[in-house]
Amino acid sequence: MQQTLLPNLVGAGPAMQQVKKLIHQVANTDASVLILGESGTGKEVVAQALHSISIRSEKAFIPINCGAIPGELLESELFGHEKGAFTGAITARKGRFEMAEKGTIFLDEIGDMPLPMQVKLLRVLQERIYERVGGNKSFECDVRVIAATHRNLEDNISDGTFREDLFYRLNVFPIEMPSLRERPEDIPELFDFMFKKIQDSGRKIPNLSQTALIALQNYHWPGNVRELGNLAERLSILFPGLNVGYDDLPVKYQVELDGNEVLKQAEPPINSDVSVQADSSDIDTGTSAKTISESEESKPSSIESQTSDLSPNLSDGLDLKSYLVEMEVQLIQKALEQTEGNVSQAAKLLQTNRTTLVEKIRKFNLN
Repeated sequence: MQQTLLPNLVGAGPAMQQVKKLIHQVANTDASVLILGESGTGKEVVAQALHSISIRSEKAFIPINCGAIPGELLESELFGHEKGAFTGAITARKGRFEMAEKGTIFLDEIGDMPLPMQVKLLRVLQERIYERVGGNKSFECDVRVIAATHRNLEDNISDGTFREDLFYRLNVFPIEMPSLRERPEDIPELFDFMFKKIQDSGRKIPNLSQTALIALQNYHWPGNVRELGNLAERLSILFPGLNVGYDDLPVKYQVELDGNEVLKQAEPPINSDVSVQADSSDIDTGTSAKTISESEESKPSSIESQTSDLSPNLSDGLDLKSYLVEMEVQLIQKALEQTEGNVSQAAKLLQTNRTTLVEKIRKFNLN
């Protein structure tokens, strides 16, 4: 139900489910909402979603970026001005608060608002009255206020660049947007969403391989969802209707997965008669990997002492990175099956830390 009502809020992971829950809880109140999170996480999408299911949804949603407008012009943008109020004011003009009457105003990057404007905004929030620049007529204000910032406003209060009283006026109901690196399980769905929008515009879209997706889930995404959208657009231009593998990704997205280099060293020699099966090697997925020799058969931590036919046929070539990822996934799946899903016991079998294994289960979307 929540996904249907909030179609642009993509993600079924626990972090996004919590965000959607908070939106539904606060939507039909008039409480001020402060959306926190890094740049590119989708704070305006949250604000729009909140407005769309609120009791004010039939009225206007008016956004304004407080950091993109010079301080001397911001008052006029917010509250409007009268004719002749300043040079160039040849006609009277409504401000954003007046445009948003009975609806919602979204004050993006509120942390960049100059201190003099913070005082005037605080008065509007307290008294619900404002005047246009150059005018003396008071206008009553019935507007839902949603603000957002990528800054830590409590730090800004400490260094004197943000008013504490305004912070508490805005921070009635905070919603924290997780960064994309905190919800890698949502990345495949986000790419599907972005590609669907591109496809709806009549263009062909690429098909991401599993190895490429795993690499993208391990990338740190400093630009968050905005960066992911840009990459989806770029891949659609470069590979319309084509498959995109790991090596086709831009270099910075070709993230090496933990344990790959050690797994390469563990690969048996081409002419060796000894082989190891991918789903039953004794391997530390966090820091090391070992081939199982006869001298190690007595180790109680191995998943299965002897296995067969891991070494691939190299006569036709091999995508090494894809092969190593598949090996690691199969080993983790085998350990989880053998321990009936007990992560602690599986970690002992794989000779790795439980936290390391939990992280890998999350990265590879394993159940």
